[in-house]
Amino acid sequence: MRHAFLMDPIEDVRIDQDSTFALMMEAQRRGHEVLYGTIDGLDQRGGRARAVLQSANLRSVQGDHVSLGPATRLDLGELDVIWMRKDPPFDMGYIFCTYLLDLASRDALVVNHPDGLRAMNEKAWAMAFPDLVPESLITQSQADLRAFAEELGSIVVKPLDGNGGEGVFIVTADDPNRGVILEMSTRHGSRKVLAQRYLPEAREGDKRIILVDGVAVGACLRVPSGVDHRGNIHVGARVASCALTDRDREICEAIGPALAEAGQIFVGIDVIGDFLTEVNVTSPTCIHEINRFDGIRIEALTLDAVEARLPA
Repeated sequence: MRHAFLMDPIEDVRIDQDSTFALMMEAQRRGHEVLYGTIDGLDQRGGRARAVLQSANLRSVQGDHVSLGPATRLDLGELDVIWMRKDPPFDMGYIFCTYLLDLASRDALVVNHPDGLRAMNEKAWAMAFPDLVPESLITQSQADLRAFAEELGSIVVKPLDGNGGEGVFIVTADDPNRGVILEMSTRHGSRKVLAQRYLPEAREGDKRIILVDGVAVGACLRVPSGVDHRGNIHVGARVASCALTDRDREICEAIGPALAEAGQIFVGIDVIGDFLTEVNVTSPTCIHEINRFDGIRIEALTLDAVEARLPA
C-alpha cells in the first residue's frame, strides 16, 4: 500500500521521541511505500486534492534517518492512507488543509478523519462529557472568570487553540496578577478561553493515554519539573510509567466509541487525577515512552487498526 505522511519537516525530528516517525517506520517495516510531504504542498485542481510528496527511505540513525526521493505532485485520492500529522497550532491554515483532505477522504483513508479534526477541539470537545471533566467554564468574560476563580479558589486558564502547554496559567482568587493574566488570556475580552478547577493531583503528573480506534492501549505519566507547573515534556516534565486505573478505563469507554465512529484512529487523551482534561486528535505523541515502559508497540497496533479499515 501507499502511505503519505503530511507532517513538519522530517529532517528536524527526534527519532527516539517522534510518534510520526515510529508510524512511518512501522509502515516501511510492513513493506508499504512511505511518502513524505508538508502541508505547504497541499492543493486541489478539478475537485481532486493533491500534494507534493517524496518517497522516504527511513533508518534508525539520528541525523541520517531519512533519504528522500524527488518531489512529485500526486493525487491523494490515488493513495491508500493519508496521515495528517502536522503539529498544532490548530489555526485557520490547519482548517483550510482539512477542507482539502475532505476531498481526498472520498477515495483514501485519512488518519485522523478531517471531520473529527475540525469538530473535536482538544479543550472544548470533552465538555460534552460533564461527568468526566473538572468544573469548567468557556467564556471571554473577564468578570465571569474572576467570579469562577473566587468560587473555586484556584483555576487553570487555557486558550482553546493552544498546544504544548502554551498560554496555560494557574490563577488563584487572591493572585495580584489575576487581572493581567485574564486580560492576556482573553485578549481583553475578545477571545474565549477554557477555565477549569485546578486539580492538585497535577503536581503528581498528567497522564497521557493512547487510544487506538477508541480502545485504550497504554499510558505514561508526565510529571512537572517543579519549576514549571506544566506536564509537557518539551518544557522539562519527566516521563514515568503508570498503570490504567478503573477510572481511566471508565473515561476511555465513555468517549472511545464516539472517537472511533468519527474516524479518529490514533488519539491521545490527558487525565489528571480522576478527570479528563484534554483530547488530542491532531498529532498525539508518547508512542516511544509508552512502548519502553509497557513493552508494547503502539505503532503496530495503530497500523493494524488502519489496515482493518481499508477495503479488502
